[in-house]
Amino acid sequence: MTKHCVTVGNVLLGGGHIAVQSMTTTKTSDVEKSVAQIMRLAEAGCEIARVAVADEGDARALAQIVPRVPLPVVADVHFSARLAVLAVECGASKLRINPGNIGGEAEIALVADCLKAHNVPVRVGANTGSIQPQFLEKYGRSAEALVESALFDVAVLRRRGVEDIVVSVKASDVPLTVRAYEMLAERCDLPLHIGVTEAGVGDAALVKSSVGIGALLLRGIGDTIRVSLSADPVEEVYAAHEILRACGLERAFAEVVACPTCGRCEYDCMALAQKVSERVRAVKKPLKIAVMGCVVNGPGEAKESDLGIAGGREFCVIFDRAGNRTRVPAAEAESAFFARLERLLENR
Repeated sequence: MTKHCVTVGNVLLGGGHIAVQSMTTTKTSDVEKSVAQIMRLAEAGCEIARVAVADEGDARALAQIVPRVPLPVVADVHFSARLAVLAVECGASKLRINPGNIGGEAEIALVADCLKAHNVPVRVGANTGSIQPQFLEKYGRSAEALVESALFDVAVLRRRGVEDIVVSVKASDVPLTVRAYEMLAERCDLPLHIGVTEAGVGDAALVKSSVGIGALLLRGIGDTIRVSLSADPVEEVYAAHEILRACGLERAFAEVVACPTCGRCEYDCMALAQKVSERVRAVKKPLKIAVMGCVVNGPGEAKESDLGIAGGREFCVIFDRAGNRTRVPAAEAESAFFARLERLLENR
């Protein structure tokens, strides 16, 4: 099935690239805080930023926010066609609505006409809390209900002449989410926004999102992703890129390989690996950095690394892809390694 492409600002959805997005946690009408958070998202590698539009102040703030940020801004609007129209008129690059709660035919027509007039795309879709009643009654809370509800919303907008549509079908249940998107991908030529909604907090949320989004990406399903975390939205962006890398869909990044450690490790390998990971987290260069626990197997296991270190109680060995090895006292190893790492990053 040929994919219908949708352009959100300067980002193309449906053309093969998987766009990373996140949503701000600031009150949108607080322009300074919203701009600052979007700038942080951009620095972390976010490509699309979504903001909540809960009132007129939020909608009007878009006129000040959009010109000041490098990312296209999506307005997330519910229960008000008037706010949806105002958000588009104030510069939103995309609208996220649920036609089922935006009003009746007159309100939907109003929003559709505005989208067409401003050439702005829209995301519609269902999650397990917003399934159209008729499909919930027919199928229960299921993948079938999610897909039928989402396609119903698509049809509502298409009857009004709107074609630039992105679709989503999210649940907090991972198998249900995957099945719903598999069904949707078979029946829909529109770009798909994928993710696991209400994933939770901490490691549990990361695991759920990674399993769900990763399973879909490995099936070739998905055009833009959001990792939903109850955390700083910048963490969502970092997690999204890690998922893309694990799926082999992002090549330009600095990979850190680290020894799981064992009883032979005689220096704080884990602490050093964490520091190195933090340093290269936002680096967009194809590099492999190794932090290994001991000199017994370390250099051999990490011989394909651009730069690596293996440690011992009294000394460490710093090595590179060319086969060079430098023995340094353990007390000086961290500073020596970071000096080499900085030179590597500058040269690349």
